[in-house]
Amino acid sequence: MADGDLALVLHAHLPYVRSGEAGSLEEDWYFQALQECYLPLLEMLEAAAADPTQEPRLTMGVSPTLLSLLCDAELNARFVPWLQLRLQLLQGAPTPLEAAARDLSGRLEAARDQFLACDGDVLPRLRALQRLGVLDLITCGATHGYLPLLRDAPEAVRAQLLTAVREHQRLLGERPLGIWLPECAYYEGLDQHLAACGLRYTLLDGHGLLHALPRPRYGVYAPICSPAGVAFFARDSESTLPVWSASQGYPGDGAYREFHRDLGWDLSDAQLAALGIGSRRPLGLKLHRVTSQGCPLDTKQPYDPAAAAQRLEEHATAYLRGRSRQLQALARAIDRPPLLVAPFDAELFGHWWFEGPRFLGALFRQAADSGVRFTHLRQVLSAGQALQVCQPSPSSWGQGGYHNYWLNESNSWVVAEWQRASRAMVRRVNRGVGSASQRELLTQAGRELLLAQSSDWSFILRAGTTTELARERIHRHLERFWRLMDAIDRGTELPEGWLEALQHEDGLFPLLNAADWATPPLRATPGHPPKPRG
Repeated sequence: MADGDLALVLHAHLPYVRSGEAGSLEEDWYFQALQECYLPLLEMLEAAAADPTQEPRLTMGVSPTLLSLLCDAELNARFVPWLQLRLQLLQGAPTPLEAAARDLSGRLEAARDQFLACDGDVLPRLRALQRLGVLDLITCGATHGYLPLLRDAPEAVRAQLLTAVREHQRLLGERPLGIWLPECAYYEGLDQHLAACGLRYTLLDGHGLLHALPRPRYGVYAPICSPAGVAFFARDSESTLPVWSASQGYPGDGAYREFHRDLGWDLSDAQLAALGIGSRRPLGLKLHRVTSQGCPLDTKQPYDPAAAAQRLEEHATAYLRGRSRQLQALARAIDRPPLLVAPFDAELFGHWWFEGPRFLGALFRQAADSGVRFTHLRQVLSAGQALQVCQPSPSSWGQGGYHNYWLNESNSWVVAEWQRASRAMVRRVNRGVGSASQRELLTQAGRELLLAQSSDWSFILRAGTTTELARERIHRHLERFWRLMDAIDRGTELPEGWLEALQHEDGLFPLLNAADWATPPLRATPGHPPKPRG
């Protein structure tokens, strides 16, 4: 008998990096995540579900922007040629790396065959795993907007949530009950917006519950319920650190594949140019192992797939043993079955940590003998146990635990731009439009505003990586937003074909409703009429 439950939660997200340019950096981001992470995770979950000795359970948040990429036929038609190019590049791997190159070639070919077998559409596979009870699919903000920094216009927060719910239901066939808050970021009163949008549960970093009022009786080992009726789970750091940390956890083991060294840097300019690659950049072709902590990149040793496979089985055993001991101790200390919640970015598994999907598969295979039972968040709430009513604390899972990573000297300028554009959108929606063509312009303006609000660009500005791309994306979407608004407000003429090209390039969220930015009417309290708006 298990002494409690372990809930793994993965957050699958990419910003809207759709590009009409084959071979672009943005395209590489998406295709690498598809090949290294999403396809291997699906394959692993389907194999585990087909094995009667296993009971895999996983909560997975899939962001609406990622869903938009996954169902983009034009973009995905370039995936197989992208794989074929990398298979050609692997033929030029140096002799000491031939074994690693053969293994990676086999994985690229398997990804190609898997993708072709489902006709390039992975969404039915996600839906099937949800129907089996293996996956609990939850949503996210529409474009991963950092909600505490959008609260100046509550309508902007509601638009992020309503667009996400609508898109999730359209593409996955079921209205979501749970949400992964972007960056796990929470502010006072957000639970009311979640409840109004039909969202019933989410999760925070540990201090989001530990600093709740009143303090939760069971700490992070049981969900709480907010006054608005939304359940909140919390991250257990002891369950996440061994998997998440490259310095203290499993991904930093010397047998595992090195992330930073890539054939895109090692091959000559001539070899790259011969296949149409004009600049050096990571290509997702990594053939070395970590070797040791602090080892210089140029002294990394060749990757040994067999040694890595043995090590991940050992690490899976160690991880389950640690969770079993943790659950046993908690079961003796509290008067309800304890719950461990371990949330991660999905891209950790396969992209950042190459062996990650197979590690998860090993966890599910070994679970029956470990005394650890897997669950997902919806299943926990379905058990019907009473929840303590608490007010969660403002928090995030970013560096520092609050909002400073997305509000600092490198990126604070964009917050004022979001606020100005959001207020303009709210004013225009409240006033209404006079024609179907204006409504079309307003709908596209809503898309551009949502895209400008992506927290990914603020994160990149703070991290200092590809900052020019992030800055260009923010300015691009805001410039398009204001141009559309000018066309509505002042009748400014748009160049012929401009709107159609924009709708093709930024054509996500076909059910977007500009009315989501409308200000709700004031509700009068008994005996008191509503005050007029000034």
